[in-house]
Amino acid sequence: MSLQNLYIRYTIRRRINKEAMAGLPLKSHRKGMENFGKMAKIPNGVTFEKVVCDGVPSEWAIPNNIKTQGVVLYLHGGAYAMGSVASHRSLSANIALASKTKCLTIDYRLAPEHPFPSAIDDTLKAYNWLLKQGIDPKKIIFSGDSAGGGLAIAAMIRLKEENIPLPGAAVCLSPWLDLEGTGEQAQMLMKKDPMIDLAAMNVFALHYAPKEKLRHPLVSPLHADLKGLPPIYIQVSLSEVLLDDTLRFEKKAKAAGVSVEVETWKKTVHVWQLFGSMLPEAMKAIKKIGVYIEDKVK
Repeated sequence: MSLQNLYIRYTIRRRINKEAMAGLPLKSHRKGMENFGKMAKIPNGVTFEKVVCDGVPSEWAIPNNIKTQGVVLYLHGGAYAMGSVASHRSLSANIALASKTKCLTIDYRLAPEHPFPSAIDDTLKAYNWLLKQGIDPKKIIFSGDSAGGGLAIAAMIRLKEENIPLPGAAVCLSPWLDLEGTGEQAQMLMKKDPMIDLAAMNVFALHYAPKEKLRHPLVSPLHADLKGLPPIYIQVSLSEVLLDDTLRFEKKAKAAGVSVEVETWKKTVHVWQLFGSMLPEAMKAIKKIGVYIEDKVK
């Protein structure tokens, strides 16, 4: 473990009062998410371009070392109620550089103002917009962190249901796949996790799906029929609550014949990749993401 990782874990434990998270106003959560996401330095060598994808505000991160004809469609995390293109600009830029591939991050609509299925609808709008540009679906990679990782899986399930060509693969960082929070290891893992509180997660789950059962397969893709999905690569920490989601999803996906590669990391925080060049473990993980994506779209 790097000294930077030790410092980040220590700082998060000192600054985050998990027991109070569920009671914080949404405005405070959103401000905190924006500040957290902007901690990492935006790397050099990337050009950003605003674009509207069939009504969905989005942003291209175009690396100067681009070598592929592919596209990463990136879905930011934030429990479906927080986060933005801005909060994840550094991460999308680092992924674009590492994969030598353009990355399109979308500002999908957030809950509770825009509950389920708004985020999925916006993802499909952006994806279909890419297809209209003549981009081969097999050269499109869905990617996302936390809720964005779950959204990536849910969007692919919806595409399958609507008989729309699926993307070539998905890359998920600590995906949120079970909004019920039913994992048997969740309580134990919460003691190790300096960031995630189960009570707060339940609040956000109800923000996102106030009228649907949380077991709905497009709300919690852990409960979906996964047969036919493209290859999926997941990075997750052994010290975070959402490890349980990933391990159960991996088992179910493999049973359905889906190619799933899960890589676990020791003593890293939830979505540690957001810290970028501040954290050696983040850049090492992003480098592996880049290799995986470049291999899929070359």
